[in-house]
Amino acid sequence: MKTATAAFVFVLLQATSRPVPAQRLAGSQLDRLPAHIEALTQFGERADISPDSQSVAFMAKSFGDAMTIDLKTRAIRCLTCGVPAAAFLRVMHLVSGDYILIGPDHFEDIRVSRTRDNELWFLNRARGSKPVKFNERMSEGMAISKKSMKVAYSQVHAQMPEIPSGASRLMIADVVVDNGTPALRNKTVVYESTDGSCTIEAQDFYDNDSKLTFTCYEPKGLASVMGIDLKTKAVTNFSKAPGTYNEVEGIFPDGQYTCVEADRQVETLGGVRGSGNIDIWKLKLDGTGKDFVRLTHFNDYEGGKASNPVVSTDGRFMAFQTAKTTDPAGVGYGILLYWFNRAGR
Repeated sequence: MKTATAAFVFVLLQATSRPVPAQRLAGSQLDRLPAHIEALTQFGERADISPDSQSVAFMAKSFGDAMTIDLKTRAIRCLTCGVPAAAFLRVMHLVSGDYILIGPDHFEDIRVSRTRDNELWFLNRARGSKPVKFNERMSEGMAISKKSMKVAYSQVHAQMPEIPSGASRLMIADVVVDNGTPALRNKTVVYESTDGSCTIEAQDFYDNDSKLTFTCYEPKGLASVMGIDLKTKAVTNFSKAPGTYNEVEGIFPDGQYTCVEADRQVETLGGVRGSGNIDIWKLKLDGTGKDFVRLTHFNDYEGGKASNPVVSTDGRFMAFQTAKTTDPAGVGYGILLYWFNRAGR
């Protein structure tokens, strides 16, 4: 009888010693912003910082217009309001000061327009310019060099029927503008995934454009941070966290660290893993996968998350967006700035 009682007590102690998930808070992080984070806009998504770190481009909404905001005056200018029924998904800066737009020619439906019809456009920086097609379809977002006109992007079967279903490939190319006509030259396949165990999305060049980070989307809604040496074609898994979600977003100027949309806080807060319960983390690209530091705490609040971070070329700040856990990836409700010097990072 004593033995049975002792066994019961041991099991009870084991159960009560297990960590209990913390409770997410009511409300929103927006109501309690720390001193190093400020709201830049009350709407918008998918921010991209200009090469001179003086302005931020962003989308007003998914399948909408591209905007830009001056960080000194806070004046907002619409880049595509002269385009009837604009249906763009992303706007990004070229080192020349011109822009890359990503999105379909017209909106059909969310699935088709975001996958099969997703393509690349060039927008001259001069006011009143009209977007010009590159006549190149691609998947999700792209990497744009901060030092040259080099770009990288991925393609899947939905855009390129010759790619087997489930497979994906990583492309690099140079943006060239001849007499006002943009083109992609020197297009090269640098990496291929032959099946759905890894669907590729390009993210950032680093180390003088000799290396590139990309996300490997995995089955069951998970993902890993990857990198490729463009000279040797060696590929490294930097996150090394199987069974979790790690989407690489926003390289630091030194190329030693990157931002990651990660679900690591689920370990203490509970909830479903994947792109819903994410916050922004900082990862050292040393190949160990151990140096992860949490930067934002929007997922500490019910239904909240922070996503789509980009880091300025001067390294002073990060732009990102506030979003809801129930929304599709990329949807946002305002752009925020994270000042690293104020945060002591």
